[in-house]
Amino acid sequence: MTDSSSYLLATPPKAPDPVAAARVFGELTANAQDAALAGVRRLGRAGDPLPFDPAPISEAFSTFAVNLASRPAQLAEAQAKAWREWTELWTSAARRALGQKAEPVIAPARGDRRFSSPLWSEEPVFDTLKQAYLLGSRQLQELVTGAEVGMPARQRATVDFFTRQFLNAASPSNYPLTNPDALKKALDTGGLNLAQGLSNLLSDMAKGQGLVERRSNHDFELGVNIAATPGAVVFQNELMQLIQYAPSTETVYRRPLLFVPPTVNKFYLFDLTPKSSYLKWLVDQGHTVFVLSWANPDETLRHKSLADYVEDGPIAAMHAIEQATGEREIDLVAYCLGGTLSALALAYLQATGEGDRVASATLIATLIDFEEMGDWSIFLDEKQLAAFRRYLDHRGYVEAHDLAKLFSLVRSNDLIWNNVVAHYLMGEEAAPSDLLWWFADASRMPAAMLHDYGRLVLQENRVREPGGIVIDGVPLDMGAVTTPLTVVSLKDDHVSGWEQTFKGAKLFGGETRFILGGSGHNAGMINPPSAKKHGYWTNPAPTLPDTAGEWLAGATKQEGSWWPHWQSWLDQRAADDRVPAAGREPGAGALPALEPAPGSYVRVRH
Repeated sequence: MTDSSSYLLATPPKAPDPVAAARVFGELTANAQDAALAGVRRLGRAGDPLPFDPAPISEAFSTFAVNLASRPAQLAEAQAKAWREWTELWTSAARRALGQKAEPVIAPARGDRRFSSPLWSEEPVFDTLKQAYLLGSRQLQELVTGAEVGMPARQRATVDFFTRQFLNAASPSNYPLTNPDALKKALDTGGLNLAQGLSNLLSDMAKGQGLVERRSNHDFELGVNIAATPGAVVFQNELMQLIQYAPSTETVYRRPLLFVPPTVNKFYLFDLTPKSSYLKWLVDQGHTVFVLSWANPDETLRHKSLADYVEDGPIAAMHAIEQATGEREIDLVAYCLGGTLSALALAYLQATGEGDRVASATLIATLIDFEEMGDWSIFLDEKQLAAFRRYLDHRGYVEAHDLAKLFSLVRSNDLIWNNVVAHYLMGEEAAPSDLLWWFADASRMPAAMLHDYGRLVLQENRVREPGGIVIDGVPLDMGAVTTPLTVVSLKDDHVSGWEQTFKGAKLFGGETRFILGGSGHNAGMINPPSAKKHGYWTNPAPTLPDTAGEWLAGATKQEGSWWPHWQSWLDQRAADDRVPAAGREPGAGALPALEPAPGSYVRVRH
């Protein structure tokens, strides 16, 4: 086997393929022109408000630096520890340079894919560079998280978060001269990978969204190979279309099932390709499934508030479902922000004497108690919220790409830097992914809704307080909700931390079960039984213990998807109460079919 160092140092670069070179440089020239024109257009919008305020970030770092400098003993201790570790690394590197065996001083964390290529370990120079980066990163993070500097918790979280962002950006895997795979490909292609990468960068700059576009050699088409479960829109208002899916079984449960997705993403996360579609799976279990497809708003909907989203969303859907099927009772299932809206709807129905409309409710990856927001807490600083309000008042909505940037930043290695390497350094296309194709099809949110959500829900945490949220003069109380409830959380969720969702589950006043799924916010949700992945935890205790830790200590891990386990709970509640499926075709009831699924709202892009 040829040593990688001899390959990278001794192999002369190959001449590029002339046909490929002509194509790449033609694209590069066109994209450079587009990027220049886009830069000129952006100059005309230079005075537009930003959705964030950089001042609190610099203030937090200044406070940390000043406070740390005033504690020389801590700084000296950190420096002495760092000196010992660097000495160990250089000694190891010297031994390897002399041909001696040397164990790594530090290795990438489990799940860190940046250094998975064998070239990072086989080539001594790049192995040392990798270890130096990992060691320096660990030392800086330990200093930031471990130093006693007497700072407010939110400022400390800001320093920690943006230190991690800096370290992620500084990884040697992100740069052409320090990434051995990019160098090897440059030798093999005569540098065409870097030319293609520059062309891709200019193309993204021309779009002006501040995102790395994920490039794939296969596109999905709504209604054809994604969001393709048969059905029809049977109701719509300004904020949503209600889709009813066609049955696939001879009989169906008498109670229809309403699924409420989050408003910040389009609903077809739950109806991806048929093999992974949660909504199709529900239909195949015998449910009459309805789903909200939220509008992708522009400035004409800027006045739509949190109360509007509750009333014109799940509550309006329930009344429409009764018209379509003749059934007053439904099973309600919701996810993330859709779950928060559904919890408010449950409390509103309870307070207005209509709590019996919902026979069971399932809240997936849903926050009710927003006390501990993890990385998201840094965006709840009063100055940040004030800047965001100015941005909203100027536009009337939040741009989809600004929301996408926020979510990407929280998982920057996976959603930003991985794409930088693939598309800018390697000049490659990505493998087709229905999930990532959906992620790129983001949705806007109106100003009034986000004003309410930012202040009442995130900053003041009023959802958990009896009477904290008022809709049409009706104070809401989660403790008054007696609807049988299942809360599904996801163990590695970076959006809705499972310990915090567990706290929210204890706020309700009725029978509440808790299921903990494996994996993260999206992958843990879209986990069909056929995949046999991730696993889940259940605890047979009749009531929820005081803390999430206690619940997990008494839980047992099961293999596979949580979907069938949850479905068995619905089966127990429904017994054998079924009706012929023929009467549940979209349009068969009092509501006519308006247009085929997935409808027109989901197709709106801005």
